Amino acid sequence: MPFNNRNRDLLSLVHHSERDLHYLLDLARDLKRAKYAGVEHQHLRGKNIALIFEKTSTRTRCAFEVAAYDEGAHVTYIDPSSSQIGHKESMKDTARVLGRMYDAIEYRGSSQANVETLAEFSGVPVFNGLTDEFHPTQMLADVLTMTEHSDKPIHQISYAFVGDGRNNVANSLLLVGSKLGMDVRIGAPRELWPSEEHVAMCRGFAELSGARITVTDDPVAAVSGVDFVHTDVWVSMGEPVESWGERVDLLLPFQVNAELMAAAGNPRVRFMHCLPAFHNSETVVGARVAEQYPLLKNGIEVTEDVFESPANIAFEQAENRMHTIKALLVAALG
Repeated sequence: MPFNNRNRDLLSLVHHSERDLHYLLDLARDLKRAKYAGVEHQHLRGKNIALIFEKTSTRTRCAFEVAAYDEGAHVTYIDPSSSQIGHKESMKDTARVLGRMYDAIEYRGSSQANVETLAEFSGVPVFNGLTDEFHPTQMLADVLTMTEHSDKPIHQISYAFVGDGRNNVANSLLLVGSKLGMDVRIGAPRELWPSEEHVAMCRGFAELSGARITVTDDPVAAVSGVDFVHTDVWVSMGEPVESWGERVDLLLPFQVNAELMAAAGNPRVRFMHCLPAFHNSETVVGARVAEQYPLLKNGIEVTEDVFESPANIAFEQAENRMHTIKALLVAALG
């Protein structure tokens, strides 16, 4: 099959090959260097992109907007309060309207079915900015960041995700690692392991790429020897407040603290987080949880000492959202 990312959707990474992913990562590096050197060319002049946000966002919205502006495109931000989506108009009808006005659509919300409906009926490229199942644009940024902080080839890099192994970040880290031949581990209590179907799919990809996949309920085994330790918040957007009690009890052994980082046995190990992170009690949520669980006053999924240490490269990840999303837009529309 000819290799071509033009007019290509990005819905989950399931249908992107190893070669597709390497192409997007290489393009992101080129565009990042061009921005830093001040020699960017605008590849998307005259293009218009709709940004649908049913869930709030900082990094995803800013990354799409700046990436589009840098390349000469225009964007329209659409949130639930400023459109008919879901109130008076179905996602299918919305797709058929926006596809006649825009060159591409980004969607961030709960339902994977919604982003797939947009792709099916809009007739233009659709990009998943986050759903409950997958977070593919974050994965491009994560892999770019890992390659920037390792002198190993991609297929020799090892990383662990510790925390809620069922969430969109864990699912996507397992998926991208299996596609790229990496050593990827999920450390989570058995009650929060990724689904058997998802693990089986990723193991199938791993057989082709040479990836090594581990799912374990031992946090120390998960991080032993890894180059990078990832985590995410223990309760995601839209989940009930009552979930905190259950998650704290299950996930406290998987908190990324100094002891767990040391258990990697690698003095160069780095910490990664898609952000926002509850690393102290200075936020509303952090303070509320710390009041109920005093053990968490210095951080929930990650402790303050780890987050504020030189090991933390989460802000490099955040910046790389912009560069990898720019590559995605240029590859599809440029």
